[in-house]
Amino acid sequence: MPEESSPAPPAGKPKKKQLPFWIELPMLIGIALIVAVVIKTFLFQAFFIPSSSMEDTLQIDDRVLVSKVSYVIGDIEQGDVIVFDDPRGGFEQPEEGALESMRRNLLESIGLSAPQSEFIKRVIGLPGDTVEAKDGELLVNGVVQVEPYRKQPGKPIPDFGPILVPQTELFVMGDNRFASQDSRYFGTIPIDTVVGHAFVIIWPPSNWTGL
Repeated sequence: MPEESSPAPPAGKPKKKQLPFWIELPMLIGIALIVAVVIKTFLFQAFFIPSSSMEDTLQIDDRVLVSKVSYVIGDIEQGDVIVFDDPRGGFEQPEEGALESMRRNLLESIGLSAPQSEFIKRVIGLPGDTVEAKDGELLVNGVVQVEPYRKQPGKPIPDFGPILVPQTELFVMGDNRFASQDSRYFGTIPIDTVVGHAFVIIWPPSNWTGL
């Protein structure tokens, strides 16, 4: 009796050839960098606190998470902590190559370095408000403000104003009124320079809290 031949294995899809590790790793790093830059540009970024101007709310080296969509779907409110572009003008970004730019954006997006041209302060006056300090008290539209977040809340602040906030601008101040360069020095800031709303401390874990 003739010997039966074994059936041929079913034809399947050809197995994809895996890329060598030395090619795959740079590709993965490149994709991660691109994703980080996209997220930082359009959605969220971590912001590194470089100074004492927002103490005791924010400490030096804290990292806060900044939402870039909050004010796309909602309005800025008095008391919000915001990140905004340097209002002093004349700031020139140093020239950098594509790789250096991606590296900087990655470090800024995860809060490992402070953005080179952005500030973080609290919104005190909205468009149309009148802001002033009188007899050591902060007043908005003639009403004395209760500010539990302020460092040394019982210490009188130097008088200024009254200042009428223009319709497309904001008056901002640091919570540490005695160590803050803010609207008392550089004036009100245009709303269109606001980067986003700082809404939570994410590092260190011991300082985790909403803002």
